[in-house]
Amino acid sequence: MIVLFTDFGLQGPYVGQVKAVLWQQAPGVPVIDLFADAPSLRPREAAYLLAAYVDAFPAGSVFLCVVDPGVGGDRPAVAAKIDGRWFVGPGNGLFEPLIRRASMVEGYGIVSPEDRTVSASFHGRDLFAPVAGRLARGDTPQAAGLRPAALPREADWPDDLACIVYVDGYGNLMTGLRASGVDPAAVIEAAGRRLTRARTFCEVPEGDAFWFENANGLVELAVNRGRADAVLGIGLGAVVVVHP
Repeated sequence: MIVLFTDFGLQGPYVGQVKAVLWQQAPGVPVIDLFADAPSLRPREAAYLLAAYVDAFPAGSVFLCVVDPGVGGDRPAVAAKIDGRWFVGPGNGLFEPLIRRASMVEGYGIVSPEDRTVSASFHGRDLFAPVAGRLARGDTPQAAGLRPAALPREADWPDDLACIVYVDGYGNLMTGLRASGVDPAAVIEAAGRRLTRARTFCEVPEGDAFWFENANGLVELAVNRGRADAVLGIGLGAVVVVHP
């Protein structure tokens, strides 16, 4: 299957154009819309969000990932086979947490095709989607347009990101912190508020803010029957502090 992780949004033609290319390259291969609202123009926040969601997909899945404010610039176009799954997208750190946490990584650069024009501003459609489609249909890396290459790294990024990386439709605030590394007795401070842990929403009074381990293993801030983004007055990129 092909898994889409982009900041394109669902309005406008962008997702549809990408899917059209995928269908031409890999007809019949299922395309899963994971995120169309990944952190817009923020590859660092998006990287920690992406890393929390890949384990639900089987080996052989191909992730087409586009959060790419540097499109058309000097960032490389890359693909990586990470623990049996393929990831295709910009070399701007989007795959950094995955690489760090992986057992096996193969790095590739994408060879720009010579037989057609690649738009300077839409590599998701013109460069990444054709490669993702060919990999999904079973082509070898070389036939898919890849060559072995070292992947760009972000050595100064933390292993876990103590900030908000996603605001869902309910106003819940996902962080880039894996809950497995946070003591259940810890207090999470956000916007001057100190939040304690609950297992689920109904364990706290209506209107109270708390933190919990979400279904994908991340520390998430929430309000029972309310919007954490409105109650706390914070959004994407806001820093949180863990107090033992």
